[in-house]
Amino acid sequence: MDKLKRYQDDVRVPKFMQAIVLSGVGFENIAAREVPVPEPGPRQMLARVDAAGVCTSILKIIEQGATHKYLNGWDPRRWPLILGDEGSLTMVKAGKELEEKYQIGKKYGIQPAVDLGPINHLERYNDNGKGMDKTAVGYTLSGLLAEYILIQEEVIEGQCITPLPDDNMPYFSVSMAEPISCVVSSQTRHVHIFKDSPQSPRYAKLGIKENGTCIVVGAGSMGLIHLELAMRFKPRILVAVDILEEKLKVVKNILVPKARQKGIKLIATTPDKIFSQLKEATNGKMADDIILAVGIRKVQQEAFSWLGFGGVINLFGGLPKGDSLLEIDNIKVHYEEIKVAGSSGGGPWDYIETLKAINNNDIDAGNYVAGVGSLDNAVKVLKMIRDNKIQGKAILYPHITRMDLKMVDYWDKGREDRFLQDNLR
Repeated sequence: MDKLKRYQDDVRVPKFMQAIVLSGVGFENIAAREVPVPEPGPRQMLARVDAAGVCTSILKIIEQGATHKYLNGWDPRRWPLILGDEGSLTMVKAGKELEEKYQIGKKYGIQPAVDLGPINHLERYNDNGKGMDKTAVGYTLSGLLAEYILIQEEVIEGQCITPLPDDNMPYFSVSMAEPISCVVSSQTRHVHIFKDSPQSPRYAKLGIKENGTCIVVGAGSMGLIHLELAMRFKPRILVAVDILEEKLKVVKNILVPKARQKGIKLIATTPDKIFSQLKEATNGKMADDIILAVGIRKVQQEAFSWLGFGGVINLFGGLPKGDSLLEIDNIKVHYEEIKVAGSSGGGPWDYIETLKAINNNDIDAGNYVAGVGSLDNAVKVLKMIRDNKIQGKAILYPHITRMDLKMVDYWDKGREDRFLQDNLR
């Protein structure tokens, strides 16, 4: 039996595991540690983490500690946290009350944003957790940057555990589902109003306008994901805007061929050219949808001038406190009926839709993997994210031998299988 098959079939649980643990505020308090593998209670489960992504949001936990809104007083100096909110799971142990519901050896995904207040360790939160209506995996709930994860009652009752549409999905693509689900959530916030005839009532449709013009501002990894997923709605024209020609080259190389196959005209351009190009391409009607995947106030403000009648502008990229105010022309709202949308993450439905989209090849998650390696690279990757030295997602495999981060241009199931075959412990 080969090494990968043996690993996939082995659901034995060791006594200790490696995990990325935060024990205070600042990078000096985050490290890979050996910790006991948790024992699940009657309404809890234990899963093996087959792959884990490293999320930008972890930086805020490191910087803010107990003052972070989702920690709400939980002090990592007293009660260290296992970080990580992106990953692919294989169930290895179920509590007595869940044994018949969850299958040992089956693969699952996990939506980390739980729309449920805390159930465990209430004394660790401010005011015993009263008023909290959200918890999160990798915050005060056990995280995915570990060899195993304790799946607690909050996650299960919040319906955040999802069986995969296909157990043959590669581990990395399931790990990518969480950040991609934020894009799915965001795009379904777009609302367009239609009438079938002058005497028909108005009705609304969610999503990017079919046969319309959609602009994505920012061609970083999240902007690229927006562009690829926007194709599901069949816009007539799709526009990628960025100041960096090297990022626009990625759009042209990866996404233009796919758009062409779908009958979509994909334009890659710079902010100084977008207004005139848009006016010409749309015969002056301008954009139906604009997604701002950059957190730059000047750019976000300027983008309002690119919006056409009834258009939707999506503030996907957040702005820093103290520099977050935008001006909205009352005339654009009143006479041109524009709408402003936004969201800060996905939920279980978005996550399920994302797994389907990945499995149906609506999006190729391998386009957005920038590096692969062992779990101990987590701190290094977080510093790279902080210093803007990595574009795309780093995927870490907790059960491989220790190795340096390997930078890649593309990743897929074949590459992952060979990598695991060569490097599993």
